[in-house]
Amino acid sequence: MRLERLNYNKIKIFLTIDDLMDRGLTKEDLWKDSFKVHQLFKDMMNEASLELGFEAHGSLAVEVFSLQAQGMVVIVTKSNEDIEEEEEDYADDYIEMQVKLDESIDIVYEFHAFEDLIQLSKALKQIGLSQGAVYFYNQRYFLHLDEYAPAQIETVIAVLAEFGSSTTLTLHRLHEYGKLIMEEEAINQLNKYFQ
Repeated sequence: MRLERLNYNKIKIFLTIDDLMDRGLTKEDLWKDSFKVHQLFKDMMNEASLELGFEAHGSLAVEVFSLQAQGMVVIVTKSNEDIEEEEEDYADDYIEMQVKLDESIDIVYEFHAFEDLIQLSKALKQIGLSQGAVYFYNQRYFLHLDEYAPAQIETVIAVLAEFGSSTTLTLHRLHEYGKLIMEEEAINQLNKYFQ
C-alpha cells in the first residue's frame, strides 16, 4: 500500500493486487459492502493518519479506480466544511462516505530499458497483440495497451510482468508530461524495426 498526499484535504492510496490478496480480498470484493472491505478502509485510514497526518472523520468522498493489471487507486477527500469543523471541535467523531467506483480497461506497464520493450514485443506478438503506445517519462519507458480480448487479460498481464512492472502513473499523466514515442501499433513497430 502506497500513500500520497495530494493536498491538504485529499490523499491517494495505491493498493496492489498483492495488498488485496494479503487481506483475503479480490478486486471484485471491493464492489461489495462486506466486513473485510470495511476493515481494509479502516486500515488505510489508520495508515494515512500515521504516515500523512490525515485524520478521517466527518464527511468523506471516496473514489475507487480499478486498474486492470496494477491494482486499485483510492482517492479520499475531506469536505471543506469538515476541515473548518475540525479546527473547532472533535466532539462529533463520525465518518460519512460518498463512494464512487470506476474501472479502467487500460493497462500501463513500466520498463527500465528499451531492450525490455523489444523483448516483450516478441512475446506479445506470439499471443496475437499488435497495438499499443510507447511513452518515455522520468528516464523510463511505458507501454499502454487498450486493445486486447478480455479473455486474454491474465495471459497479457503475465507476459507484461516478465519484462516490466505495473505502475501507479495514470495515462493522463503520461499524455501530459511524457514523450510519445510510438502512438499506435507499437508491438508491430517494435517487431518490424528491432527484430
